[in-house]
Order: sequence, then structure tokens, then C-alpha cells
Amino acid sequence: MIEILVLYYSISGHVLQMAEHVARGVGGIDGCSPKIRTVPAISSVCEATKDKIPSHGHLFADNNDLKNCAGLVLGSPTCFGNMASPLKYFIDQTSDIWLSGHLIGKPAAVFTSSGSLHGGQESTLLSMILPLIHHGMILMGIPYSEQALMTTREGGTPYGASHFSGSNNDHPLGKNEIQLCSTLGQRIAKTAKILNA
Repeated sequence: MIEILVLYYSISGHVLQMAEHVARGVGGIDGCSPKIRTVPAISSVCEATKDKIPSHGHLFADNNDLKNCAGLVLGSPTCFGNMASPLKYFIDQTSDIWLSGHLIGKPAAVFTSSGSLHGGQESTLLSMILPLIHHGMILMGIPYSEQALMTTREGGTPYGASHFSGSNNDHPLGKNEIQLCSTLGQRIAKTAKILNA
């Protein structure tokens, strides 16, 4: 069984929902299994640490999850046009994986959610892509052959899946946004399967 890591950080719950739709896409490909993980919130005010196991939701990721995956799909809310600091903090702790080359040649993709329609979704996706390039991963987006990308009036970009949550975070994921998340998961799983054949 080929394992695809779906690693995310969520503030309002929309990125979490996207992660679950990406995982469903991964699970729809024979021989592929999604592994959903999140990262703990961080504080720059003090050296407070979170428990090793969260009280609810998905488990926290560790570097072994990255080492053992056949592919990676990374998700974050848009924070001033950039990935959220907890996810960046986690990625900054992966120098040993970079040095060992564990992620070289593995497929990767990204997804995000923002409160405003033009709130920096594409720059956030690009900010998540940069460390994946340094890790030597094969980056994948969503091609325009995907009909939902051409018809969406919500989120959705060729750089990765996206969602417009509204300024009050009250917009549920739309049909096209859900489809694009699933498509992204399927693409990573199919590619990982080919590379592992």
C-alpha cells in the first residue's frame, strides 16, 4: 500500500475539511492510502509546548511521517499571502530530511483557504511550494483539463486547490472546490503509484 501524507494546519476548520477531501481523492486510487496529519499551534510569546497527542482531531505529524510517505499534499490557511507560521515552523525543522534526501523525487501538491476571494491564495500556494522544491519534490498542480477549474466561481487555481471561506468564515466548501481537492489527491496518488511501480 502506497501512503500519501496529507499534512495541514487549520484555523477555522476549512483547511481541515479540504484535507479530508484531498484524502478521499487519494483513497479512491487502488493501492493508495491517505495519512492525514496536522501540526500544533505555536507561540512566539513563550516556550509553551503542546501535548504530543492533540485532545481531538488528527494526530500531529513528525519527521517520520515525511520520511515514509510516497507523496505529500500540504495545506495551510492564507496568512497575509503566506503559509501559516505553525506549518512553516514544522517545515523549518526538516533539515535532517533535506540532508538525507528522503523526499527527493516524490510528488507533492498544495492547497489553501482564505477569507477574501483575492486574499493571497496563489502567493500562499507558492510559499508552500518553495520548501518542497528545496526538498527535491516533483510539484503538481491542477491542469485546465479539470472542468471544475474552468467553471469555478469560488476557489480553485492551477497552482493547487483553494477555498474562499468568506470574511466571517461562513462559506462552506462549494461543489467545484470539493472536486478540485479530490482531483489533487487523485493526481498525487496516481503519480506516486507510477513512480513506485
